[in-house]
Amino acid sequence: MKKYFNTTGPCNNKAHYMVPVLERNSEIMPLIEQGHYFVIHAARQTGKTTLLKTLTNHINSKDDYYALYCSLESVQVFTEPEKGIKEILNNLKKVIRYSKIPNKEKFAENTENETASTLISVALSDFCIILKKPLIIFFDEIDGLENGTLVTFLRQLRDGYISRYEIPFVYSIALVGLRDVRDYKTKIREGRNTLGSKSPFNIVRESLTLKNFTSEEVTHLYKQHTNASEQIFKKSAIQYINEQSCGHPWLVNAVASECIVKLLKNDFSKPVTKESAEQAIQNIILRRDTHIDSLIDKLKEDRVRKIIEPVILTTEKSYINYNSDDLQYCIDLGLIKKEKSLLKPANPIYTEVIIRELSHNTQSHFETDINNVWINNSGEIDMEALLKAFQQFWRENSDIWIEKYQYKEAAPHLILQAFLQRIINGGGDILREYSYGRKRIDLYVRYGKNKYPLELKLHYGKKTKADGLTQLAEYMDGYGEKTGWLIIFDRDENKTWEQKIYWETEKYQDKIIHIVGC
Repeated sequence: MKKYFNTTGPCNNKAHYMVPVLERNSEIMPLIEQGHYFVIHAARQTGKTTLLKTLTNHINSKDDYYALYCSLESVQVFTEPEKGIKEILNNLKKVIRYSKIPNKEKFAENTENETASTLISVALSDFCIILKKPLIIFFDEIDGLENGTLVTFLRQLRDGYISRYEIPFVYSIALVGLRDVRDYKTKIREGRNTLGSKSPFNIVRESLTLKNFTSEEVTHLYKQHTNASEQIFKKSAIQYINEQSCGHPWLVNAVASECIVKLLKNDFSKPVTKESAEQAIQNIILRRDTHIDSLIDKLKEDRVRKIIEPVILTTEKSYINYNSDDLQYCIDLGLIKKEKSLLKPANPIYTEVIIRELSHNTQSHFETDINNVWINNSGEIDMEALLKAFQQFWRENSDIWIEKYQYKEAAPHLILQAFLQRIINGGGDILREYSYGRKRIDLYVRYGKNKYPLELKLHYGKKTKADGLTQLAEYMDGYGEKTGWLIIFDRDENKTWEQKIYWETEKYQDKIIHIVGC
């Protein structure tokens, strides 16, 4: 079988190029061997199911334990514990039926009189009594269970855990999903389903998360394809993909697959270049593959908006509680990450996805209302004419357009970026830098051979302009640019448009900076 870069479902080392799974998650086997119950949480398509299936096969290839992988995805539709617990039991019956565990026909054979509160614990205890080796179970999609089912299920695991030296029970269990155990508790508190004095969560020894690929692992992964096909990944391409994806496993595989299959048409004589990687990323974003679509869907949740909006705004007025459950939820989903005191999208691809999605409807509107009169015959953007046109648009339409946005506070930034995106489509791109704590958004518009650094700020006082000049100058130094544009949005309803709309040009240090009031 010829291997390929997998972007759908768990990976298999017989069919797919893979980074070694067990080696990069070496802390898990000691927990299993010591009989611990633990949590594994990570964002979508970062390799959770691949890890669990690999662990299951690895353990079953030895003589020490029996291991089962059990997905609880089908249980998510059941809101009542009575039905949810029965579906969990049915899922266990299925995986045991197709396992190589002896006496599997005896599983749950005497549970017809059990209630939902004891069904799982009795079935597992009775089964473990007749097994010659300890049993290990990996429960996947645990965080999708409805509150009542989740509590009822975990209580039974807890009861089995604390009594297992008197009554045989599952030796080690992993609860696996998107979220940390902390967020399970939050979900239940919000549902007002009390945990009581004996929390089913206090049996959890560790809470582990999966790491993204390192740059060395990305290189190793791509080298597997080169060894198999002789197709080369240019160093600049590998570096670019790693920078843009930050090693997210699905993105790393998806970009490689897009380059090889869609762009290069499986012509292995052609190398994968940085240019092809750039195009592949754009294709994936615009096509809204399932992974990207699931990310976009999360942006609609109010608890996600409460975090993402301040990250986009980056002003002193925006506030995020670093201990909030909403923040942890967004981190667990893989939407954002912490870097020291900053919060930012988890990778540059997500940075682009978030802005493009939140401004998509506006950009679609602009496609019918805007033409490229601001691009001259030399292929340069007339930035002064363009931004003055935006000033007029903002004056006439801002109230109407802001009301269309779920992310109302961030609407000015989003609308301007939609305006710019429409202008440069097909001839350039926008590099975006924003994170909570930076107090501005930096944009680097590239069109043809020309580059235009911009900085977006919300007016928050007399220091806004001064801070903006300093920050933009620093940003321009990074790209070696001498001309830049500082756009300041003033949301003060007591000011007139004559006070808000202005254009100033200043020489700051050795640079020319245009200050654009909106």
